[in-house]
Amino acid sequence: MTPTATATATAATATAGATATARTTPRVGPVPVLWLTLMATPLAAGANAPVLILPDMARSLGVSASTATWLVASYAWAMAVGTPLLAGLLRRRGLRAALHLAGALLVGGTLLVAASPWLPLTLAGRATQAAGGAGLAAVAMSLAGSARRMGVISAGFGILGASGPLLGAQLSEAVSWRLSLSVSVIAVLAVPMVSRYATAPAAPAAPATRQDRFDARGAALLTALATALVLLPHVPAAALGSAALAATLLALHVRRRPDGFVPAALIRRPLFLGSALLALTLSGTYFTLLFSVPRLLGDRAGWDAATAGTGQLVALLTGSALSWLLAAASARMSRAAVRAVLVGVGASAAVIAVFASWGPLLLVATLGGTFAATGSNAVLSMHAASSAPDVQRPTAIGLFALCYQLGGAFGPAIATALVLSA
Repeated sequence: MTPTATATATAATATAGATATARTTPRVGPVPVLWLTLMATPLAAGANAPVLILPDMARSLGVSASTATWLVASYAWAMAVGTPLLAGLLRRRGLRAALHLAGALLVGGTLLVAASPWLPLTLAGRATQAAGGAGLAAVAMSLAGSARRMGVISAGFGILGASGPLLGAQLSEAVSWRLSLSVSVIAVLAVPMVSRYATAPAAPAAPATRQDRFDARGAALLTALATALVLLPHVPAAALGSAALAATLLALHVRRRPDGFVPAALIRRPLFLGSALLALTLSGTYFTLLFSVPRLLGDRAGWDAATAGTGQLVALLTGSALSWLLAAASARMSRAAVRAVLVGVGASAAVIAVFASWGPLLLVATLGGTFAATGSNAVLSMHAASSAPDVQRPTAIGLFALCYQLGGAFGPAIATALVLSA
């Protein structure tokens, strides 16, 4: 949704009062995409920063390495549930409320991670960080306004996500693993600038009827469903039962409250459903390849870990950068053509990974999976948003992002079942 400007920034005058006014008056035009990218993409680096330093974190906290992996799981969970919740706040209370709360959560969580000597408190800090970062990302996606601008943000996600493990390892070696887990706080630097440039979505008027009030039950049921789905790879039996129960209760609630937290009209739209489900599939494929290909490079091509890691990093960065070309060209392509490209490249990447034994060809599979997933995040998110009326576009973005991020929960589990446990 393209924000509308409401005033021109006043030029600085000789008086201090006029200068202060100029600093707080919103500017004309859309938010520059580089500010949106800075606000959204550190979340990806923060998510992947612990990958290479889990043993160091475990020793510092006095726990096993397997227990320390919950620091990754808690971040993924909070990203998944935080995105639609903060997007709901954006829809109801407007841009400034969403920015301020998300920024406060990110800073508060980072302080907890920096100071906490215990795993439970560190887990709480990581989850709080992720919720705040996810809220800022949801705002940035809502303000992107076009597939081309969204492509810049999505490519940034891919590039920082690919660089996150190496960045985390370097910061941990130079200073501390706690600094590695704090990189996402950089996003708050963009909050004042985004707040100055943008005034939309405007905060709605105070609710006048019961139907207009915040749908707390719908939000709670969606959170329960997302939580169960994120935990599915870790505790399959309990999570599957919980997910089925939460989905049933949520469906019944949507029928009773069709204009609530999960709008019935939105989830019934084929364009929204098709975009969200395709993004989930391509995201799951990407994360499966991300965890599988390094092992396949060693088993099939005889590459050592360092060579495999370097090759995969190059493939990830290249695929993320190339996805912007699809986003830039998508305005001149039909929706069917865009989806054909995404499905074709994503399916080809999966087939190559299954049958290839030559190292460079396996890296091509990683590149293709990255391109398809990152491109889907850029282009299909705009398709999903366009299926909703203006007032529901933040909700559409939030629910779409939830589906995309669930791929990050399912992919590693698929990789473990098919490759890593073999």
